[in-house]
Amino acid sequence: MTTHILMVDDEPDAQELFRQNFRREIRKGDYSFDFAQSGHEALEVIKQKTPVLVLSDINMPGMSGIELLCELHAAWPDLPVMIITAYGDAGTEAKARSLGAERLVMKPVDFSALKDTLQQITGGGA
Repeated sequence: MTTHILMVDDEPDAQELFRQNFRREIRKGDYSFDFAQSGHEALEVIKQKTPVLVLSDINMPGMSGIELLCELHAAWPDLPVMIITAYGDAGTEAKARSLGAERLVMKPVDFSALKDTLQQITGGGA
């Protein structure tokens, strides 16, 4: 079964970075990704196809990853959300966790560790 993930990041390079680092898993059908470049776009994407998990950058214009996390948990309380940040201070992590984030993922992303975490949370992938 394919694990469907929504990646939300305003950086256009993030899509290609995730596609490259998950190319083997995508090709095998372990994971599929949708991408959104804003929190508002992510909410529209989810209405069409609800993912198993959301990975969201924390700093985005318009709607931050924390604001998106709150919106997602209000509408889909069981949807796991992981926040990606370059600012891994204890306060940021505590706030994200208190609002329901599964984990904080530090930039630059350690894709090997991320794959292990995704496996633990979703039971998907290889």
